[in-house]
Amino acid sequence: MAHVSNLANTLIPSEIIKLGNEINDRIRQGATIYNFTIGDFDPSIFPIPQLLEDEIVNAYRNKKTNYPPANGILELRQALSTWLKNKAGLDYDANSFLISGGGRPLIYAVYRTICDKGEKVIYPVPSWNNNHYTHFVEGEHICIETTEASNFLPTAETLIPHFEEATLLALCSPLNPTGTVFSKEQLSKICEAVLAENKRRGPDKKPLYILYDQIYWTLTFGDSVHYDPVSLYPELKEYTIYIDGISKAFCATGVRVGWAFGPSLIIDKMKGILSHIGAWSPIAEQFATANYLNKPAIVDADLEKTKAAIYQRLQLMHEGFQSLKNEGFAVNSIEPMAAMYLTIQFDLKDKKTSEGNELKTTQDMSDFLLQKAALAVVPFAAFGADRESNWYRLSVGTCKLETIPAMFNQLKNALSELK
Repeated sequence: MAHVSNLANTLIPSEIIKLGNEINDRIRQGATIYNFTIGDFDPSIFPIPQLLEDEIVNAYRNKKTNYPPANGILELRQALSTWLKNKAGLDYDANSFLISGGGRPLIYAVYRTICDKGEKVIYPVPSWNNNHYTHFVEGEHICIETTEASNFLPTAETLIPHFEEATLLALCSPLNPTGTVFSKEQLSKICEAVLAENKRRGPDKKPLYILYDQIYWTLTFGDSVHYDPVSLYPELKEYTIYIDGISKAFCATGVRVGWAFGPSLIIDKMKGILSHIGAWSPIAEQFATANYLNKPAIVDADLEKTKAAIYQRLQLMHEGFQSLKNEGFAVNSIEPMAAMYLTIQFDLKDKKTSEGNELKTTQDMSDFLLQKAALAVVPFAAFGADRESNWYRLSVGTCKLETIPAMFNQLKNALSELK
């Protein structure tokens, strides 16, 4: 056996990417699968905005191919400062931003900047990758299991008992994998508790910081409203680090432009870490994104178009699952609120297939759905939740409208054989 670091030997690869790759392999081999696993977009259905595409092409034609500054080009940081102030009411100057190749390096840098080995990191599950990032920094996992009752978002009551000696509280809203959002009351109680904890610690102790991943914040539907810590409590500005980017809002997952913003102490240290890693966003894409965001009317029109297309698919999926539920099948779904995800439930444990096989585990259920319904979705267990949770994430970024009726017909037939 090769000798490697303990981190390398114990790190678990992304379960979502692993599942997605397995499904794609089967599709390439000729299988027909309704693949709703990866939180990505099919560019033939959800292309990046035309102006953004044109700006990227123009930037390369204008020879924008050098190294970018370590914290990102000034033009983009200024554009972000203006756009976020006008769009979200968040007042941060250009020096408060750090640009990177998507949100992942930024989240990693937050963990590396704030957390020392053995320190407590609080995060709810299901949630995206906090378990892996905590492992990276050898932190103590304070994992808060959430429930349907709170839309799978943590409550102050479940978090507060763990605040003492914790250094990081990792939150995400709208939430990946559920597509649900914090209510104002939910988030306000958490924010008040963080402020109280930091007041208790005083200025000589490391505070409890909030990592607030809001990369889906522009994709809210109906009456859903996005709330964030600093807008609710401006005094949290010195304790909150935001993660954002163009990946989801503009269907630009492969363009790799993400940004963090927050207190200068943290942002400057994050810049130092990422400068050694070289996790820059390409300079051409940075110029393109700056030019694009400086045309807010076009940006807003593009967002509305994308939101409408995503919501149409989520709503059709939700209606389909509710119809099956009303027919007596053991399924459920939460009404779509935001992002590109629908939270669905398959309460199939202990049921038997027509071959007499009993569905005893979540893996059994997932295999049954794939084999009999050709349906590929991601169990909440892949997001750190209980291994036997019967809730799943369904992502609509690759969903073709015309396939939805056939998918539900095949799913209904599969469920009908269970006893």
